[in-house]
Amino acid sequence: MTLDVIDLRDFYSRRLGIVARRLINRGIHAHWPDAEGQRVLGLGYPTPYLGLFRENSERCIAFMPAAQGVLKWPTAKPALATLVDEFSLPLPDAAVDRIILVHALEMSDDPEGLLREMWRVLAPSGRLMAVIPNRRGVWTRTDNTPFGHGRPYSRSQITQLLRQTWFTPTAWSEALFMPPFGVGWFLRSAMAWERVGAAMALPFAGVHIVEATKQVYRAIPAHRERTRLIPALQPVLVPSSLQRDDEAELPEPKPQAR
Repeated sequence: MTLDVIDLRDFYSRRLGIVARRLINRGIHAHWPDAEGQRVLGLGYPTPYLGLFRENSERCIAFMPAAQGVLKWPTAKPALATLVDEFSLPLPDAAVDRIILVHALEMSDDPEGLLREMWRVLAPSGRLMAVIPNRRGVWTRTDNTPFGHGRPYSRSQITQLLRQTWFTPTAWSEALFMPPFGVGWFLRSAMAWERVGAAMALPFAGVHIVEATKQVYRAIPAHRERTRLIPALQPVLVPSSLQRDDEAELPEPKPQAR
């Protein structure tokens, strides 16, 4: 079930949401230090993370699914967010260079259809980054955060989904190793949890951060053409008796005067 945009906004306004945003932004920045001159699209509820690219990118917009709702973003400037049908985006083919998916895949009823639409609007040299709840993580076992809603994924499930939709995973990282408790001690030690979890490659991170590239030359299933049979006309032999009767009916030629 898709979360309402008000619930998402309220989570990121609380202390736990602010810390979660900082930790995930840290992982996104490690993959994409900047997006200078790039056209950036965020889908789902990406506004807490698009601030990394809004200042130096050529264009930075946020699309929010119709079932979720939309909020004005940024609040003090002309709006860059709009409500869309995530399976039919109002963009031409190859329109953007980078796409960020946050609170999108795990909430979608048709993740394959969503990723194929991402493939359509992404430029041939473009890259996609998805923040997806980890099936083995602690954050998916409680519903007091948005990461505890929807369908979580393991790394192998994400890889299979991306390859089925013509993407190639190129880089992985994890975030949110700390428990999802808004208590002061856990919040103050959040960075220590992140360093220890990343160094030891612990499996209980809250989210996967995966980067993928678009497969321009994707495999197309070969369909065998059906052979259309056209009957050939066979020559028909006229019986000799009928041929003699036809010759007998012809008038005799008149003699010509000399």
